[in-house]
Amino acid sequence: MKIVKLKRLWEDYNQTTGILYVLNSNGQPIYASSCIERGDRCNEKNVSNIPKGIYPLVFEYSPKFDCFLYEIKNVPNRSECKIHPASYWKNLKGCIALGELNNKDMNNDGYFDLTNSNETVKKFHKAMGGLIETTIEIF
Repeated sequence: MKIVKLKRLWEDYNQTTGILYVLNSNGQPIYASSCIERGDRCNEKNVSNIPKGIYPLVFEYSPKFDCFLYEIKNVPNRSECKIHPASYWKNLKGCIALGELNNKDMNNDGYFDLTNSNETVKKFHKAMGGLIETTIEIF
Protein backbone atom coordinates (compact mmCIF):
# COMPACT_ATOMS: atom_id res chain seq x y z
CA MET A 1 0.00 0.00 0.00
CA LYS A 2 1.26 3.45 -0.89
CA ILE A 3 -0.11 6.73 0.39
CA VAL A 4 0.12 10.06 -1.40
CA LYS A 5 0.28 13.35 0.49
CA LEU A 6 0.29 16.94 -0.71
CA LYS A 7 1.69 19.52 1.70
CA ARG A 8 0.82 23.05 0.66
CA LEU A 9 3.56 25.56 1.35
CA TRP A 10 2.35 28.87 -0.10
CA GLU A 11 -0.77 30.25 -1.75
CA ASP A 12 -2.55 33.36 -2.88
CA TYR A 13 -5.68 33.97 -4.92
CA ASN A 14 -4.14 32.63 -8.15
CA GLN A 15 -1.56 29.96 -7.29
CA THR A 16 -0.77 27.37 -4.65
CA THR A 17 2.64 25.68 -4.40
CA GLY A 18 3.50 22.58 -2.45
CA ILE A 19 5.25 19.24 -2.26
CA LEU A 20 3.57 16.01 -3.33
CA TYR A 21 5.13 12.87 -1.90
CA VAL A 22 4.55 9.12 -1.84
CA LEU A 23 5.04 6.95 1.24
CA ASN A 24 5.54 3.19 1.13
CA SER A 25 3.75 0.74 3.43
CA ASN A 26 6.33 1.47 6.17
CA GLY A 27 5.62 5.19 5.98
CA GLN A 28 8.97 5.92 4.33
CA PRO A 29 9.09 8.54 1.56
CA ILE A 30 9.90 7.00 -1.83
CA TYR A 31 9.06 9.97 -4.08
CA ALA A 32 8.70 13.75 -3.80
CA SER A 33 8.20 16.59 -6.24
CA SER A 34 7.10 20.19 -6.37
CA CYS A 35 3.54 20.88 -7.43
CA ILE A 36 1.33 23.80 -8.34
CA GLU A 37 -2.41 24.28 -8.23
CA ARG A 38 -4.81 27.15 -8.65
CA GLY A 39 -5.32 29.38 -5.61
CA ASP A 40 -8.09 28.88 -3.07
CA ARG A 41 -11.30 30.26 -4.55
CA CYS A 42 -13.76 28.49 -2.23
CA ASN A 43 -13.79 25.27 -4.30
CA GLU A 44 -15.23 27.05 -7.33
CA LYS A 45 -15.19 24.67 -10.30
CA ASN A 46 -12.33 25.14 -12.82
CA VAL A 47 -10.64 28.01 -10.93
CA SER A 48 -9.93 26.74 -7.39
CA ASN A 49 -7.59 24.29 -5.76
CA ILE A 50 -8.98 21.16 -4.12
CA PRO A 51 -10.18 21.61 -0.51
CA LYS A 52 -8.00 20.10 2.21
CA GLY A 53 -8.95 16.55 3.07
CA ILE A 54 -8.42 12.86 2.31
CA TYR A 55 -9.68 11.58 -1.04
CA PRO A 56 -9.59 8.38 -3.10
CA LEU A 57 -6.90 8.49 -5.79
CA VAL A 58 -7.57 6.29 -8.83
CA PHE A 59 -5.38 5.51 -11.85
CA GLU A 60 -7.61 5.61 -14.92
CA TYR A 61 -7.71 6.51 -18.59
CA SER A 62 -8.30 10.19 -19.39
CA PRO A 63 -9.79 10.82 -22.85
CA LYS A 64 -8.84 14.50 -22.60
CA PHE A 65 -5.14 13.69 -22.12
CA ASP A 66 -5.28 10.40 -24.09
CA CYS A 67 -3.34 8.55 -21.40
CA PHE A 68 -3.66 7.05 -17.94
CA LEU A 69 -3.49 9.54 -15.05
CA TYR A 70 -4.35 9.63 -11.38
CA GLU A 71 -7.65 11.30 -10.59
CA ILE A 72 -8.68 12.64 -7.19
CA LYS A 73 -12.22 11.37 -6.57
CA ASN A 74 -15.07 12.58 -4.36
CA VAL A 75 -14.05 16.24 -4.38
CA PRO A 76 -17.26 18.07 -3.37
CA ASN A 77 -19.07 19.56 -6.40
CA ARG A 78 -16.13 18.71 -8.67
CA SER A 79 -14.99 16.04 -11.11
CA GLU A 80 -11.99 15.30 -13.32
CA CYS A 81 -9.43 16.58 -10.77
CA LYS A 82 -6.26 15.02 -12.19
CA ILE A 83 -2.56 14.94 -11.43
CA HIS A 84 -0.97 15.83 -14.76
CA PRO A 85 1.85 17.75 -16.43
CA ALA A 86 1.63 21.55 -16.71
CA SER A 87 4.03 24.46 -16.33
CA TYR A 88 1.74 27.34 -15.39
CA TRP A 89 -1.07 27.78 -12.85
CA LYS A 90 -3.24 29.26 -15.62
CA ASN A 91 -3.14 25.86 -17.41
CA LEU A 92 -4.91 24.19 -14.50
CA LYS A 93 -8.66 23.89 -14.03
CA GLY A 94 -8.73 22.49 -10.51
CA CYS A 95 -6.03 19.88 -11.10
CA ILE A 96 -2.54 19.39 -9.67
CA ALA A 97 0.60 19.70 -11.79
CA LEU A 98 3.92 18.08 -10.87
CA GLY A 99 7.37 19.29 -11.88
CA GLU A 100 10.50 21.05 -10.76
CA LEU A 101 10.02 24.44 -9.15
CA ASN A 102 13.24 26.22 -10.09
CA ASN A 103 12.28 29.73 -9.00
CA LYS A 104 11.67 30.58 -12.64
CA ASP A 105 8.91 32.82 -13.93
CA MET A 106 8.95 31.68 -17.55
CA ASN A 107 5.82 33.54 -18.68
CA ASN A 108 6.47 36.77 -16.72
CA ASP A 109 3.22 36.67 -14.73
CA GLY A 110 4.92 37.07 -11.34
CA TYR A 111 4.59 33.39 -10.31
CA PHE A 112 7.10 30.56 -10.25
CA ASP A 113 6.47 27.95 -12.93
CA LEU A 114 7.26 24.25 -13.19
CA THR A 115 9.85 22.72 -15.48
CA ASN A 116 10.31 19.07 -16.54
CA SER A 117 6.66 18.39 -15.78
CA ASN A 118 6.20 15.47 -18.21
CA GLU A 119 9.23 13.61 -16.83
CA THR A 120 8.22 14.35 -13.24
CA VAL A 121 4.74 12.85 -13.77
CA LYS A 122 6.36 9.75 -15.32
CA LYS A 123 8.56 9.40 -12.20
CA PHE A 124 5.45 9.74 -10.01
CA HIS A 125 3.73 6.94 -11.96
CA LYS A 126 6.86 4.77 -11.62
CA ALA A 127 6.95 5.37 -7.85
CA MET A 128 3.29 4.33 -7.66
CA GLY A 129 4.30 0.99 -9.22
CA GLY A 130 1.07 0.35 -11.10
CA LEU A 131 -1.14 0.89 -8.05
CA ILE A 132 -4.71 1.42 -9.25
CA GLU A 133 -6.24 2.93 -6.12
CA THR A 134 -5.06 4.53 -2.89
CA THR A 135 -5.70 7.78 -1.05
CA ILE A 136 -4.31 11.30 -1.19
CA GLU A 137 -4.21 13.59 1.80
CA ILE A 138 -4.12 17.29 1.00
CA PHE A 139 -3.13 19.58 3.87
